Parts: sequence; C-alpha cells; structure tokens
Amino acid sequence: MQNQMGSDALPPKTCTIDRLITVKPDIEKVLSGQKTATRRNGRYADVGEIMTLDGHEFAIDKVYSQSLGELTDDHAKQEGYSNVEEYKQSILSYHPGMPWLPQMRVWVHEFSPHKKK
Repeated sequence: MQNQMGSDALPPKTCTIDRLITVKPDIEKVLSGQKTATRRNGRYADVGEIMTLDGHEFAIDKVYSQSLGELTDDHAKQEGYSNVEEYKQSILSYHPGMPWLPQMRVWVHEFSPHKKK
C-alpha cells in the first residue's frame, strides 16, 4: 500500500533537492522522458519544489513512502528500467553489499517537466 501524504504530513527532508538525481545516466533518462520518478532512502524534496538538471526544470508532483516489496514493473518503468529485476540490479551495482529487503522503505519522488507560467 502506498502512502501518498500531503506535503504538510511529510517528515522533514533528509537531503536537498539538488542531490535527488546526480548520476549521469539517470539525468539522461530524465531529460529524454524515460525516467519520471526516483526512489531514495531519504526524503529529498517537497511537492511543488523545482529540480534543475542541465538547465531543464522539473516539478516534484508526488512524494510518498513505499516498500521495496511493493515495486512493480510499472514502478521500474518510472525509473527508466524495463522491469523490477533490472532496476534492482542497477541499484545494487551502485550500492555494493546493500541487501535488497522487501520490507525496506524508500521515498518515491515523482516529477514532470516544469511548465513556466
């Protein structure tokens, strides 16, 4: 079950939005439209906050907690991967020795291109 809380009910951020997506292949996936969400072990952004990647702005649309065991292939596609197993192997390659525990909770940050008013 996903917990999609309003930003007023979220705990304090553990990091800043500029650290949300920093790996070049992930930035390229965002810029090409293949990646529309990222999962982190902490909360890096508030809904409505703007993330800038290579001069392009993206608005944070949703922030919620999810367990790794809840991940589906659709969630992996949000991350720019074809399925959960491909996403899992990518994450574990970035974090050698980290276990993949179904009960482990992560923070999902969904975003879309920012439309300036």
